[in-house]
Amino acid sequence: MFKKAILCLSLISLAGCNDDNNDQNNVTQPDGQAAKILVIGHRGASALRPEHTLASYQKAIEDGADFIEPDLVSTRDGVLVARHENEIGGTTNVSTLPQFADRKTNKVIDGTAFNGGWFTEDFSLAELQQLKARERIPQYRPDNQKYNDLYPVPTLEQIIELAEAHYKKTGKIIGLYIETKHPTYFQKQNLPLEDNLLKTLSKYKYTRDIAPIYIQSFEVGNLKYLKNQLDLHKSIKHVQLIQLYDAADTQPADYVAENNPKTYADLATASGLKEVAKYANGVGPWKNYIFKDAAMTKPTSFVKDAHQAGLKVHPYTFRPENVHLPDSLKCSADKAKQAQRCITGSIKEMQLYFKVGVDGVFTDDPALGRQAVQSYQATTK
Repeated sequence: MFKKAILCLSLISLAGCNDDNNDQNNVTQPDGQAAKILVIGHRGASALRPEHTLASYQKAIEDGADFIEPDLVSTRDGVLVARHENEIGGTTNVSTLPQFADRKTNKVIDGTAFNGGWFTEDFSLAELQQLKARERIPQYRPDNQKYNDLYPVPTLEQIIELAEAHYKKTGKIIGLYIETKHPTYFQKQNLPLEDNLLKTLSKYKYTRDIAPIYIQSFEVGNLKYLKNQLDLHKSIKHVQLIQLYDAADTQPADYVAENNPKTYADLATASGLKEVAKYANGVGPWKNYIFKDAAMTKPTSFVKDAHQAGLKVHPYTFRPENVHLPDSLKCSADKAKQAQRCITGSIKEMQLYFKVGVDGVFTDDPALGRQAVQSYQATTK
């Protein structure tokens, strides 16, 4: 999928992330980054601020996240910006701006049809900076709407600078847990994400020498390409790669494009995880991979099999609202209270996953994630 002639990096030097046997315990970590249960601020602190804004990332940092997670898409002029999807009709105010009415269009992205949307690849950075972010799921997070239209769409460089400024002020290292969104799609738009990402990370001392950097993808080919580049070059010192898992019966988009019949279920078997370990340091499974039952009393072998393959396990996504919790942990079964925050249920849910042995969690509320880790560790000493 990735042509060497197009993707060769000749001007910058990049660091290796895993050795030949993929023993991630051999990956050098910065001081203070010893093995522990990681709290990953999913799109920042998206339960409390509109996702993928500097305000959301800042809140996550303040609330105790070890990592902040930007999802990256590209502008028309090749700048990496943070949005959950390249379709931005629901996460910005673009639909209210008459100067961009003619950008509304229909597209199919990795098999999903978007009828009447706006897409980052149709905007220059200068144009995109005229937009403001909005809450993506206001029906479940009505309080976040008070922050609508306040914050611009941030670039990757601005996110790095935010974390670096915090480090310079406090000495605390905040990692970046970066997702490349729709890499095959962007490759076909002549806007490949990978080289641009590596070049940006190599530009900053913070991401080059200091902070842990995780790069994740639901696809496979771009992770293999990134591994090859990181193995060849030596300047980004603390990078690890993470294979994400969507629903078991679905396929990575690059597999679909290549007519490869394998599904995520195939990648989740013991043998599949061993194959993943050849190019990745860890896995980010949907929560459903971890337990056989809704009550979360019967774990699958996924965590055990992943650990035996030398992979860390960071499931997603832990959200505090009743609507997102399993029935056994909801604070209320009242449908009128589905948007209500359920702190006790959210903490209990995360701790059930800790007991199975996961190495970290993606959470929309890092303060609750930190509380869950601290109280769990206090009872297991």
